[in-house]
Amino acid sequence: MLPAVVAGELLMKILVLADVESKYLWDYFEKEKLEGIDLILSAGDLKPQYLSFLASFTKVPVLYVHGNHDDCYEIQPPDGCINIENKIYVYKGVRIMGLGGSIRYKKGKNQYTQKEMNRRINKMWFSIKKNKGFDILLTHSPAAGIGDGPDEPHKGFEGFNYLLEKYKPKYFIHGHIHKSYQMKFKQEYEYNENTKIINGYERYIFEYPDV
Repeated sequence: MLPAVVAGELLMKILVLADVESKYLWDYFEKEKLEGIDLILSAGDLKPQYLSFLASFTKVPVLYVHGNHDDCYEIQPPDGCINIENKIYVYKGVRIMGLGGSIRYKKGKNQYTQKEMNRRINKMWFSIKKNKGFDILLTHSPAAGIGDGPDEPHKGFEGFNYLLEKYKPKYFIHGHIHKSYQMKFKQEYEYNENTKIINGYERYIFEYPDV
């Protein structure tokens, strides 16, 4: 299947996953369901076996960051998938920056204070400069006050607000906030006329660039 072309640009169809293994893609899987998908992004808290399963049926990259429940990845990382924590991964010209984990609310390897996340972001400055910014910010947690939760475990990171304001990526993709947590749950919405925010809960498909 040839990629679509809009306004002289190639459209990349991207599948986003987070938090809950989709029965549509795992229990009732058919290989045809991945046809036309150009890239898979995992925003965390998914079983490594699930990501490995999907990777075995596609030739496109499966990129992931860690969720706060993904400590098992150290022992059993998802086979055939690419960890982009603290990196900018460039695929077909699209720059994807990965910063996983949640706010620290108890002991856990993939949990960070606001200051700890800020330090991670600061260490990315050279990579951001080298790549002249980034197009997609892939995280597990949301930004502070933007689609995050009222309770401590689901608060967003202030450092992500800084990244959105300064670099204005086309997309900010996160997980961590489940559909049942919000009365008016939205998976995609505009932010500051520059960035589209996507909550990848379970599964979501979008086309990049969306013009």
